[in-house]
Amino acid sequence: MTTAPSTTTDEAPQPATPAPARNGWAPLRPLILRLHFYAGVLVAPFLLVAAVTGLLYAASFQAEKIVYAHELTVPVGERKLPIGEQVAAARKAHPEGTVSAVRPSPEPGATTRVMLSGVPGVDEGHTMAVFVDPYTAQVRGALEQYGSTGALPLRTWIDEFHRDLHLGESGRLYSELAASWLWVISAGGLVLWFSRRRALRTIRGTKGRRRTLGLHGSVGVWAATGFVFLSATGLTWSAYAGANIDELRTSLGHATPSVSAAASGEHSGHGAAAGQAGDASHGVGLDKVLAAARAERLTDPVEIVPPADADSAYVVKQVGRGWPTKQDAVAVDPASGQVTDVLRFADHPVLAKLTRWGIDLHTGVLFGLANQILLMALTLSLILLIVWGYRMWWQRGRGSAFGRPIPRGAWQHVPPQILVPLLAGVAVLGYFLPLFGIPLAVFLAVDIVLGEIAHRRGRRASGAGAPAR
Repeated sequence: MTTAPSTTTDEAPQPATPAPARNGWAPLRPLILRLHFYAGVLVAPFLLVAAVTGLLYAASFQAEKIVYAHELTVPVGERKLPIGEQVAAARKAHPEGTVSAVRPSPEPGATTRVMLSGVPGVDEGHTMAVFVDPYTAQVRGALEQYGSTGALPLRTWIDEFHRDLHLGESGRLYSELAASWLWVISAGGLVLWFSRRRALRTIRGTKGRRRTLGLHGSVGVWAATGFVFLSATGLTWSAYAGANIDELRTSLGHATPSVSAAASGEHSGHGAAAGQAGDASHGVGLDKVLAAARAERLTDPVEIVPPADADSAYVVKQVGRGWPTKQDAVAVDPASGQVTDVLRFADHPVLAKLTRWGIDLHTGVLFGLANQILLMALTLSLILLIVWGYRMWWQRGRGSAFGRPIPRGAWQHVPPQILVPLLAGVAVLGYFLPLFGIPLAVFLAVDIVLGEIAHRRGRRASGAGAPAR
């Protein structure tokens, strides 16, 4: 559950908890309630932006197929032309830049993409994709492309808006903050809900804040697992937490491996039958390279990357992110056309596989349309929970006033044998997730200062009201 949480103010007073129970759940509930409330109120605006932009991104895959249908699809012909001929047609129409990769038509009626880097006017890190009819070699158009999923301008714009609000690296802090706190708010709300057995209560017949609470909790219970997943996978490629995760994976020997692009020793540096090193026509050419990859069972969709220099090989890699995942890769000697290295996705370390699947599920490509519909349902749930959370905050107030805050001092009632390990765990999390730890530390510091100010004002007020002796 997210945003402003539930409280127990409109429930019947609970009987006093016996002393032995203080070692259990009872002392922790007020602390989690306060954290859930304030984290929800303060982080909700960031979560709302992430949810709205995430909803747009999940829908962008289908929108992309409609908007760019002319570039992406062609009438099915009798026979596909050689890849080299298709690339030559693309280069004739667009001689600018250099060929950085080629994605042959993956299915009947789909165009071939020839990616050009170093094209004037194209953003850094992006390429110009030239779309070629594989049956006629007619160029259907050219569009700027970004990322390993081949996002075109519409999806790229939404993706960057979701990731960094088009503010660059500094803008990524917003999405990392949202991802760092989403799982905390969701887990806290889940614990609060089941601690009162609210999941067994009905919403029908209730009204006011109790009804809002029922809607907020019921939807949150069903969506909480999805929120924790989105939070965890979103952190894997965030700026700071992502770097820590990568470092941890590397230290455990679970970094994502890559195929060796070095040409074989006897052929490196010479033997180019055609073209120049770094060109798509270098050595044996694209068609023989693709045939060598097919012999190693690399099925569509694939991407062919030309040699970077005279000592490098062609790299052919599968780029299928759906299920089952196709991520095998081979290196092909440009002089002999022989495969020099093979890397199978099945041989990737476990954490590398889980990272790949997690990111693909998060971005909506692992299970295609079903995956995208699920993401849209989750983001809509998050938007509703935020609205209901703020409504509950308003309903806790009186008249036009905002809701009352949760009382301070809950941590003082937590037994040391629970509090000390809890603080240690929070400190470790704060180290690995800086945008969880730093805001939490700031909140605690501000809360302590405000509490001390309120305490001193109360003492002065009580002193001023005391009768003179």
